[in-house]
Amino acid sequence: MPRCVAHLAGWTLLFLALLQAPVHAQDLVQRSFPAQSLRGELQVVQPPDVLINGNPARLSPGARIHGFQNMLVMSGALVGPKFTVNYSVDALAQLSEVWLLRPDEAQRPWPTTPAEAAALVFDPVAQVWLKP
Repeated sequence: MPRCVAHLAGWTLLFLALLQAPVHAQDLVQRSFPAQSLRGELQVVQPPDVLINGNPARLSPGARIHGFQNMLVMSGALVGPKFTVNYSVDALAQLSEVWLLRPDEAQRPWPTTPAEAAALVFDPVAQVWLKP
């Protein structure tokens, strides 16, 4: 019996160590956002209807929402709370791609309007906006 307890304790420690590993790996991944994306505050009202910066908008039929770990998230799972996001729109002004931002990503400056983006220069490697 003592060997079983020791064996179980070993497996438990291994399992707990594996649970911690993905958290550290995610901190090292820097996501790339396209230059045409904008920063905003997203609230999913009733999919596909959303509010972006408090204004009514709509998710496109093929919209992709990237979660904090860059995995796809269903819009129905986001109903209610507000999220800081980067987003891009299609030709019909519908949200086609949305990235939920982690706190470290949300701290970086990003344009909120196309006019603001036109006044800056984007460095795609460093993922920063610079004044010309």
